[in-house]
Amino acid sequence: MTSLRIIDPRVQAAVKAVPRVSFLSADQRPFCDEDRPIDIGHGQTTSQPSLIAWMVQALALRPGAKVLEVGTGCGYQTVLLAELGAEVYSVEIVGPLAARAAQTLDALGYRDVHLRVGDGYEGWPEAAPFAGIVVSAGAPRVPAPLLEQLAPGGRLVIPVGRGDDMHLRLYQRDAAGDLSFETALAVRFVPLTGPRADADRGPVRAG
Repeated sequence: MTSLRIIDPRVQAAVKAVPRVSFLSADQRPFCDEDRPIDIGHGQTTSQPSLIAWMVQALALRPGAKVLEVGTGCGYQTVLLAELGAEVYSVEIVGPLAARAAQTLDALGYRDVHLRVGDGYEGWPEAAPFAGIVVSAGAPRVPAPLLEQLAPGGRLVIPVGRGDDMHLRLYQRDAAGDLSFETALAVRFVPLTGPRADADRGPVRAG
């Protein structure tokens, strides 16, 4: 995938302010300036920076907005969200990744991010509703708990599909509570994991 157009000046500033190298292991740091996915261990990757920035931009977050991130990974996207002034709730199912991300965030001074180990399929119900939800793993359909936790006026960005047939979708809930979505980009992401996600791998549906 080629670089994506980032037109929001706040997102542009956040990308410039956040050094990707700080989130990578020593053996991967030589590739920090390349716009491509990079291995972060435990069978996971951090997506190319232009795609992460595009997903963050698609949320159209205002300062102070409450946002849920499903898949903390190395913490790079987490920090971009925090740089926009969002109140970030981030869930990571892989314990060692969550621990490493927490150490990185603390070292960089981002101590107000809410981070926990858990099943992102379930979201973070006690902190809902969210003005934005971003999912960093693919699913055959959108987890119902995430749609339920999206606030009126909120946006959810998630890769939907499998393998070579996966696209980013942008869901929006209007002020009246009605939900709509548009399909944005063809992508490849690691699959969403966990008991509910594993049980939800039937035929792909529209919703």
